Amino acid sequence: MTSPDLTAAPWGEIPAHAVDAAAAHLHDVLATVVEHGPAQRALVVYDCRCDLARALTEGYRRNLPDAVFIDFDTVAADEVLAAFKGMAAHDLVVLIQSTNFRLEAFRIRVELFKLGLKVIEHVHLSRMPGAQGEHYIESLAYDSAYYRGVGKALKRRIDAASCGVVHSGGETLVFASPFEPAKLNVGDYSGMNNVGGQFPIGEVFTEAQDLEAVNGRVRVHVFGDTSYMVNRPETPITLVIERGRVVDTVDTTPEFARLLEIIRADEGEVWVRELGFGMNRAFTRERRVNDIGTYERMCGIHLSLGAKHGVYPKPGFKRKDARYHVDIFAVTEAVYLDQELVYKDGAWQVGPEA
Repeated sequence: MTSPDLTAAPWGEIPAHAVDAAAAHLHDVLATVVEHGPAQRALVVYDCRCDLARALTEGYRRNLPDAVFIDFDTVAADEVLAAFKGMAAHDLVVLIQSTNFRLEAFRIRVELFKLGLKVIEHVHLSRMPGAQGEHYIESLAYDSAYYRGVGKALKRRIDAASCGVVHSGGETLVFASPFEPAKLNVGDYSGMNNVGGQFPIGEVFTEAQDLEAVNGRVRVHVFGDTSYMVNRPETPITLVIERGRVVDTVDTTPEFARLLEIIRADEGEVWVRELGFGMNRAFTRERRVNDIGTYERMCGIHLSLGAKHGVYPKPGFKRKDARYHVDIFAVTEAVYLDQELVYKDGAWQVGPEA
């Protein structure tokens, strides 16, 4: 299995210095996050359909000179599957996808984890052209002290809190309930069954134990639309939330109204579930990328609309009936857990020493 040498290939709108940065960031991801060493083999499955995919592939080539590289668009699906199955437990598979690879019913990341493989997955790269590709590359930088220290400090505070408040552009959203045990996506897989996942990383998330204890208003500056793209209304949309449900909106847009209509048509009402503490400092309210799954890591607060949240089973929510999990991003001035300020001025206020 061979592929063209990309070292001399142009990266279009991705400048050479950004490719250098990608290589440096990926070196840290490989060494620190997934702890890939010389004793393990590596397989990189990539495509060349967009500049960002080509730039990341070059970054991995510089770090993994002995890896096998397969251009997904030049081989049959059976050859890719055979390559996966030829790997041993603790080996590494990297997936670099301008969209997302389809292998019939094969759910790639899930099946690779079943084989005991480490996985680094980059998806929907073609949604992030031009300067957005540079933002994506910056989001791969791994600050271990920040992600692991602040991330774990946030988890401790979330798990111990009896309530929380999000101050949002002059409005407040109150979580008058303890929270579910927070989950970490901070590049530390110690004690976990699987190593790796979708990149970039940088999030701590939870939800209220009592969903009906969520009340107030929140202003939304970005939401994920029906094509899974970032939609930024000209004026932030205010959501009115009562007993954990969206009951009204102010300054809505046709696209957001349509989104709520779709959720209500299938689920009856619009629940607010996930409370996400995004940590990735490459993304801000003004520094965005189009792909909603990538922007979800933005440093700040995001919520989810819809009954779907497989991580936290709740009485009365049947998995087969819960269809929607739509990310929305709050204008966030401050966040309190109990009486402690944990977010202000665009940054988390807890230290790794806590």
